[in-house]
Amino acid sequence: ASFTISLRTVDSITVVIKQRPGVSPSCQIRVKNVNRSELKIHPGENVTFTFTCSTPEKYFIMEIQKNIDCVSGPCPFGDVQLYPPGLPRLNRTFIWDVKASTKAGLELKFSTPWLRQIEPGETCPDFVSYNINSCIDTARVNIGTFCRNGSVSRVKLLGGVVMSLHLPWDSPLTTSGFSIANRASIKRLCIIESILNGESSVTLMSPNYPLGFPEDELMTWQFVVPSNMRASVFFHNYSLSNCERKEERVEYYIPGSLSNPEVFKLSDSQPANIAGSFNLSLQGCDQDAQNPGILRLLFQVVVQHPQVDENVTHLVDLSKEYNMTVTIHFKGWPSHIPLMSEPICLICKDPRTCDRILTLVSGTVYKISFLCKDLSRLRITAEKGISCVDPRWCQRKIYSLSVPKAITQLPIQLHKFIWKLLAPDLINTEITSPSLKLQQRVPEQRCNTSYRYSIVSATPETELKVGIFCPGGSIEKIQMRNNITISLEMFGKGFLNESNHQDLKMSFVPHIKDECTFTVRPDPKAKVYLQTPNWLYGLPPYVSISWYIIVPSKQVARLGFSKDRMGITCETGRAYVNIKEETLRAEETVRREDELLPEPRNMYHNFWVNISNCKPVDKMQLDLQFWVTFADKQIDLGVILAVVAGAGVLAAIGLTVCCVKKKKKKSQNPMVGVYNANVNTQVPGRQGLFTKGRKNNESHVYAVIDDAMVYGHLLKESNGSVTPEVDVYRPFDGPIGSLPPSPPPLSFKKDIKRSPNTEEPSPLMDTDHDAYTFAHQKSGQSEDNGDTNEENNGDTSTSLLENKEQEGLVE
Repeated sequence: ASFTISLRTVDSITVVIKQRPGVSPSCQIRVKNVNRSELKIHPGENVTFTFTCSTPEKYFIMEIQKNIDCVSGPCPFGDVQLYPPGLPRLNRTFIWDVKASTKAGLELKFSTPWLRQIEPGETCPDFVSYNINSCIDTARVNIGTFCRNGSVSRVKLLGGVVMSLHLPWDSPLTTSGFSIANRASIKRLCIIESILNGESSVTLMSPNYPLGFPEDELMTWQFVVPSNMRASVFFHNYSLSNCERKEERVEYYIPGSLSNPEVFKLSDSQPANIAGSFNLSLQGCDQDAQNPGILRLLFQVVVQHPQVDENVTHLVDLSKEYNMTVTIHFKGWPSHIPLMSEPICLICKDPRTCDRILTLVSGTVYKISFLCKDLSRLRITAEKGISCVDPRWCQRKIYSLSVPKAITQLPIQLHKFIWKLLAPDLINTEITSPSLKLQQRVPEQRCNTSYRYSIVSATPETELKVGIFCPGGSIEKIQMRNNITISLEMFGKGFLNESNHQDLKMSFVPHIKDECTFTVRPDPKAKVYLQTPNWLYGLPPYVSISWYIIVPSKQVARLGFSKDRMGITCETGRAYVNIKEETLRAEETVRREDELLPEPRNMYHNFWVNISNCKPVDKMQLDLQFWVTFADKQIDLGVILAVVAGAGVLAAIGLTVCCVKKKKKKSQNPMVGVYNANVNTQVPGRQGLFTKGRKNNESHVYAVIDDAMVYGHLLKESNGSVTPEVDVYRPFDGPIGSLPPSPPPLSFKKDIKRSPNTEEPSPLMDTDHDAYTFAHQKSGQSEDNGDTNEENNGDTSTSLLENKEQEGLVE
């Protein structure tokens, strides 16, 4: 297809078609059978041409420039047309270069939907953009780049202007969308008008942004806001130049204000909650010639409906708090920055000092209000530090880790409350929950409360995520080393009601050997799951964790692990699992990382579980989970029957013994066991009188045994229980001295196993009238120590039975 462009001289229009930068010249422009890479058509020329390819929009762009001289002649004011018609469909830029006197002003008025300023490098959704430059003498200032669909309705400039409209090759736009009008001198660089209807926002930048605002210049933004709306100004990015004279500042002209203009530094918090329209001006200064610096500003104006109860203030009394900050912020802060086009919520310390984020500090009383249509978009994050400076004092104090009422009474949802606990060396931190207790969150037991605690133990080198806990569990106490961070996190509704029952407390305690120790008192009716800290990343190398499980007296606990092995291989050291009941002579169960973990077992007393890590090989981590359940102790029916039968036997024995004693007392005198004390066992020559030494004869055997002792074996308990000691005669197997051993007392002690080195307690005095009577060696005679030498010092004493036969004593 061929194209013809005819330009009139009076229009002062020049058309240039040239190749797109960075594109290969595979397509040409053919004029009168001559191929060209560029075509320039001047005013008064008529040119016909074609392209050597079917898609010239891929290879060429076009510029149409119109010069307007308002200095030497009248200006063609009114709507600006896109001329000439019939242009080829190429990416094109229309440029209007208007020259005007600095004593007059030009106004660019845009038709709806008006314009929106964008940052340099940003593109418009429809690729249609406007660029405005102000020309004063030879200096050119970039007022800004704009897209369609915004709030900028007019731009007034001092002196000349260069206006550009960029259209893509397929744009259906046929009008420029603006008009030019003549105005009196505005006595400043430019005035930009923005009309804000309803809830909306606009982002604007200083001329030449991000480069510097011209030295000692003044410009103004005019904001047209309905009187029933409220506007707030936020400076998002700015920098200051180095001033020699004057001071860079912003000035506000607010209708009805008693202090117009209100002057602010760029570093100040800018006015908020402004009712109706207002003006904002930026004033530069005389800059240092050697080091001028850059003055630039990017800001946002937000317009919204006033809050229904905008005059309601909320008292936040932090006067009695220490080392605490409270930040009220938008949802998602600080990781998420809301778009400037999103509805905004403001927190105000006073009617004109408002911001998206407000931080309150302890020791102060605040009266705050909210400029926000939906308070659910706001959140509260608080942080409190507790440190132990003097261990002698802080170890005696218990700190309550609860959210202050000053925060819970606000109509804003609490997002997170953080306690940072700092302990000195050799002092540890103890967390307790006396009534609610804590539940560790594991896949098998989820939290069903509106909040939870995240506990982290940290040193400058390492961080140990102890776990996530919620109230209503079985963990009474957690003792930890190092500095601790506890974060109360909200993830559900109902915290205002549940917060009244917070009972988490903290204290500083002496040093503990493990990295972390849990005290657990499980609910007897529940199955409790416990797992090692740092679950997602594995227990750090060489860290030891302990759990102390409390078992009710009338119940038995069952302990089991969720897997059969630790699942690691140690590079250095050994990993262990230790289990031990807290009872006398309890056996300790120990498993290494290369062994199977213990099978589920019953625990009858309070017990300890300790897990100690080694340094695992790469890409291996130690994470263990175990569970505890409870059941009532079962009494064996056989034991009950044995006890009943034993009681009956005892009654029978008692009756028999009484009858035998009465009969014996009537028929005979008490029998006497006589010991021969006339033998001088110290004289070696007398050994010949005895054919046996005492250790080889039966001189230590009792001559008479009371009948009551014969029935003792009937008292033995059934079912393998401990058998009471009964006075059935047993041969003496121990070392034998010159004196026979005293008989054991008539008692029913439990059989206690003693080691060979354990010293036997002295027997009780026997008071039974039927006990044996022994004649002992008189005092002053030495005892025979010959039993220390078995061969040379045989015992020469005579048994009681032999004495009786020699003396003619017969029963």
